[in-house]
Amino acid sequence: MEINTVAVLGGSGFVGKNVCEELAAQGYRVRVATRDRERAKRQLILLPTVEVERVDVHDQAALTRFVRGAEAVINLVGVLHDGRGPASFREAHVGMARKVVTACRDGGAGRLLHMSALGAGRDAPSAYLRSKGEAEAIVRESGLAWTVFRPSVIFGRGDSFLNMFARALGMFPVMLLACPGARFQPVHVEDVAAAYARSLSRLDSAGQAYDLCGPRAYTLRELVEYVGAVTGRKRPIIGLNDAASYAQATAMELPPFRQILGALGMLMTRDNYHSMKVDSVCGDAAFPFELSPTALEAVAPAWLVTRTPRARYMRFRSARGSAAMSDER
Repeated sequence: MEINTVAVLGGSGFVGKNVCEELAAQGYRVRVATRDRERAKRQLILLPTVEVERVDVHDQAALTRFVRGAEAVINLVGVLHDGRGPASFREAHVGMARKVVTACRDGGAGRLLHMSALGAGRDAPSAYLRSKGEAEAIVRESGLAWTVFRPSVIFGRGDSFLNMFARALGMFPVMLLACPGARFQPVHVEDVAAAYARSLSRLDSAGQAYDLCGPRAYTLRELVEYVGAVTGRKRPIIGLNDAASYAQATAMELPPFRQILGALGMLMTRDNYHSMKVDSVCGDAAFPFELSPTALEAVAPAWLVTRTPRARYMRFRSARGSAAMSDER
């Protein structure tokens, strides 16, 4: 099956933007569904083969119309915290998987690439991972030419993981760290995007699920220590035991802490606590499609270093210098 046009759901998000960039670089025509067309256009405007359409992806008829004419669909829709309606795990993961499968069947798209999560399963300890596992099962049983990707935590410029700890280290003199021994094998967002694009041209990837990890596993404490070292914000880290970690997550869910921490991108819930009881690692498993995963240390300083006090000072000096030159003219 020759693929020319790809419909992307969630294409204006952190992962989606990188996937769209990679697809455009490979010459695919890309259609992105979004509720906020102007915001998405600002992010994707420089990609010549990308079109942005305002679509309510939770409306089955609208989703089917959007998919029609595309040979492949990529579903990147997901939420990290359980909310209400479309923002709930049931709707964003399970319900969306059902709607996407129906849209592919009725809209004539035979190829489906689906974003799951490492550790997903119907018997997983957290509602997030269980909903991801249920969605994955729907895709596997769809009868379509599907491919599932199951990444560990994804890092990159603009991520909600390393940057979250950079913000926290800048705000607090001491870091009270829940689940310090939780293990992750972070994968670079550009490697994830490359895997999606590469799979479209690989017939042997249909009917396969791929775990996506970087070259090295870390504990959460090691990752926070690394961010502190790179940003110049080394702070004492007090690792909390299980009981204290659960208590911290419980407190964060109470108003107004949930609203404040959610707005700052620093919310941790009890469900996140349960997710971290499962190691998010691939071990020595090879990255798919002969791709070589990028080491975190090779790229993270490029954006984390801009958060250092020295970097802010240099930006301030540069801005003052530019203003002075303008005044002289």
